[in-house]
Amino acid sequence: MPENAAWKRPSPYVLAARGVFAFHQAAYRATGGLIGHHLGPLTCLLLTTRGARSGLARTLPLLYGRDGENLILVASKGGSPRHPAWYVNLEAQPAVVVQVGSRNLWMNARTATAEERPRLWKLMTRQYSGYDGYQERTDREIPIVVLEPAGPGAGGERKQARRTPPRS
Repeated sequence: MPENAAWKRPSPYVLAARGVFAFHQAAYRATGGLIGHHLGPLTCLLLTTRGARSGLARTLPLLYGRDGENLILVASKGGSPRHPAWYVNLEAQPAVVVQVGSRNLWMNARTATAEERPRLWKLMTRQYSGYDGYQERTDREIPIVVLEPAGPGAGGERKQARRTPPRS
């Protein structure tokens, strides 16, 4: 193995986080959200996107809020200087599937407008105040993502929703 190849190995923290996400996702799906939808006072969904470069389906659990029929996500990545990969994927392919509890919903993602952002940021920081600390740690403006229903009748729900967004 070349000397510089070690930098490609995931850190123990990354490996542990992947394991936690995989367990959370499996428990959420297996129980229709009975396990994993509510994390104390927080609510969690499963977001499935298409990889911007790979085209592969990517699913992960994320905290969410509600704004009418829209679902709201915060692309914080813990205050990292870079956007999370799932946000980059949404920019490339905004059609997503989310599982909220036992319901699978087809939705379209967009970044909140400058006019919407302050109200939605307040909505999300009321649910999880840690987002304020994340914003203080980074120079980038943490994006707020609005998921809008995309299914029949704009309700987003499909009786047998596919688990992955369609390829375009």
